[in-house]
Amino acid sequence: MLAGCKEKKQSEETITTHYVPYKLQAPIAMAEDNQQASAQWMGKSYHVSVSRQPLDSVMVSDDRGQKYKDNRVKIAVTRPDGSVFTEKAFTKSAFMSYIQEPFKSGGILAGIRFENAEAKGLKFSVVVAMPDAVDDLFVPLEMTIDADGGLGIRQDDDMNLIDYDVDDEGV
Repeated sequence: MLAGCKEKKQSEETITTHYVPYKLQAPIAMAEDNQQASAQWMGKSYHVSVSRQPLDSVMVSDDRGQKYKDNRVKIAVTRPDGSVFTEKAFTKSAFMSYIQEPFKSGGILAGIRFENAEAKGLKFSVVVAMPDAVDDLFVPLEMTIDADGGLGIRQDDDMNLIDYDVDDEGV
């Protein structure tokens, strides 16, 4: 019996890649947002309105050059009789002394939310975030409007912040 040995032909696969450069988009903006709430404070019922609007005039850019619109957040608090207790508009610049790089140059004011009314004032949560990672890279702040309409701002210590100075190994 004769058996022949046939040499197998190896197939050569050619893998090609096609470089697709990142295409910058028109400036990206967060959606407008409006929040309405009632608060029992100092024995009366106040109405709190918080609205966020993107700004065409204030933008930041990421490391690829993509532009993002920053936001203006307006807070209006009205008394039970409908008169205005306070009305204030905020941009990221109002919080610059409470944040660090890279948020100062590359972050946006992502939002302000009414939390609750306490004896010392109306409490709000403030978020300054990186626009392409709003849910992951942010600095939480706490803001209080007191009975005289004055503001108190501090870092929110109740949240776990990422330490950007620590390398990947946590050293």
